[in-house]
Amino acid sequence: MLNWNASVPSVPGDPLSLSYRQPGVVLTDRRFTVPLDHADPDGETIELYARETVASDKAGRDLPWLLYLQGGPGFGANRFVGRQAWLDRALEDYRVLLLDQRGTGSSTPANRQTLPLRGGPGEQARYLTHFRADSIVRDCEAIRPQVTGGAPWTVLGQSFGGFCTVSYLSLAPEGLDTAVVTGGLPSLHAHADDVYRAAYPRVERKVTAHYARYPQDVERARRIADHLLTHDVALPNGYRLTVEAFQSLGLMLGAGDGSHRLHLLLQDAFVRAPGGPALSDAFQEQVQALLSYAGHPLYALVHEAIYGQDARPTAWAAERVRAEFPQFDAAKALAGDSPVLFTGETVHPWMFDTDPALRPLRETADLLAARTDWRPLYDPARLAANEVPVAAAVYHDDMYVDTAHSLETARAIRGLRTWVTDEFEHDGLRTGAPRVLDRLLALTRDEV
Repeated sequence: MLNWNASVPSVPGDPLSLSYRQPGVVLTDRRFTVPLDHADPDGETIELYARETVASDKAGRDLPWLLYLQGGPGFGANRFVGRQAWLDRALEDYRVLLLDQRGTGSSTPANRQTLPLRGGPGEQARYLTHFRADSIVRDCEAIRPQVTGGAPWTVLGQSFGGFCTVSYLSLAPEGLDTAVVTGGLPSLHAHADDVYRAAYPRVERKVTAHYARYPQDVERARRIADHLLTHDVALPNGYRLTVEAFQSLGLMLGAGDGSHRLHLLLQDAFVRAPGGPALSDAFQEQVQALLSYAGHPLYALVHEAIYGQDARPTAWAAERVRAEFPQFDAAKALAGDSPVLFTGETVHPWMFDTDPALRPLRETADLLAARTDWRPLYDPARLAANEVPVAAAVYHDDMYVDTAHSLETARAIRGLRTWVTDEFEHDGLRTGAPRVLDRLLALTRDEV
């Protein structure tokens, strides 16, 4: 019998794999080499990392595979310990591959430290054009024969992972046995401008609901915003905390417990200091962790590029469209008696000035925003003829992904079954696990 800390046999023929145990699971580190550009299979390569996970009592069994695609873009796969969250349900039926998508986690990370190896901003921007959903799907198809022996697998896509799943159904449906999407059905046609024009009113509704729940936070947010408009505040890591950066903490409101966490953050923002009221070290430390892109810079770099599909540049869409919603202007709110509105899942050019993890990449980001040669990510005709069993959770009034866009796409994918619910927010796979995954798997099997 194996000890909990003992190594177990690695993948045959893979000298870089290593297997080990955690409570209830056997994990195997897997590394793969894939082309940077799948249109040039003999060209430059990059390395991908994934963790194979199987229930310890089923380690020797021949099980079907489930590939997990993380939300983002720019985040590595979950680092679960044992059978946490939705993984517990998945391990009842599957051997699970937790893939760090290219550029994230341990898969040839793209950040301010590594990107200069490519050269200047122009070379960096061209490199990053290969880090969208279409390339991620090609990666999955490149490694699938090594993992499954060529058998199709089930894909679970959360948020941006769902965008990738719809690309998978468009580009390589033959690789899929089943597809499950949680909070991640993208519009097939919308430009980034359309995405954010739909987003700002949703965010305003979330902020209004937060203030209705915690009316004391109206004055607290106004006080913090006023302080930031009249003081230069640098967080411990060098991040410049501007009022716009403070407003971007509204990203929290898209999570199931986000309103409560935001309230606790605002509760004790100030301390009395010799020079007068000051933002407390504890507040600044928490804000720094929430705002810094040091752990996921790719999110900021390619966030708008995930919507590029034609000759129109994204051109900092969230920043431009924000001007159409003057109620988000904190200075104007403070000049009257309006509440300061938080913003949501948006990336702005000023972030590349305020965040030390992004500052060296500002010109690279500008070049990506100006690109006019994005390839299509989805194939409407192929989706209309889809034969892969697919189910999707659509969260009513999801702050991150527009519900109307998601339902329009659901109708465009043949055979897709939706579960529309207001029981969960965008992170329902985390907060509702394992029930969310169980419900969607049942839908793909016509058991509901």
